[in-house]
Amino acid sequence: MAIYGIFKAINGIINSIKGIINAINGIFNATNRIFNSTNRNFTATNGIVNAINGIINSINGIVNAIYGFFKAIHGIYGIVKATNDINNAIYGILKAINDINNTMNGIFKAIHSIVKAINAIFKAIKNGINGLKNAIYGIINVIYSSKNSINSIVNVIYSSKNSINSIFNVIYSLKIP
Repeated sequence: MAIYGIFKAINGIINSIKGIINAINGIFNATNRIFNSTNRNFTATNGIVNAINGIINSINGIVNAIYGFFKAIHGIYGIVKATNDINNAIYGILKAINDINNTMNGIFKAIHSIVKAINAIFKAIKNGINGLKNAIYGIINVIYSSKNSINSIVNVIYSSKNSINSIFNVIYSLKIP
């Protein structure tokens, strides 16, 4: 649209220049009429005035065309600015997507840390259960070894009792003639 405005402005300048040329021709024609016919002096003078008005109108046309040209350039600047705004908006969208990705990465890292912590808790519980199991086995082994020790003591007592009985039997046998 802006490029069309530039061409339209250039065309307006060309048409205005043509108008100036035509107006100058009109002045020459009117001047010729003054010299050729005294009766037509007023008409020729009127033609000169009209021709001068035509020049003024043509100059106005050139000014308007130049204004249109700058307006068209301003339109191009507007297109460039709009393109820049679009680029900035796209950059903002891409940055937002990148921020979302970074946030998601942070969330996944946090979830990974939570899973690791839960695994550590389960490992600690498992190790605690294994330690408790080993402690119970140790207590059972102590009980069994204590039982064996008690059995050994009982056996020693029984053997001592048998020895004492044997001694009494020997003494008893010595008493009887």
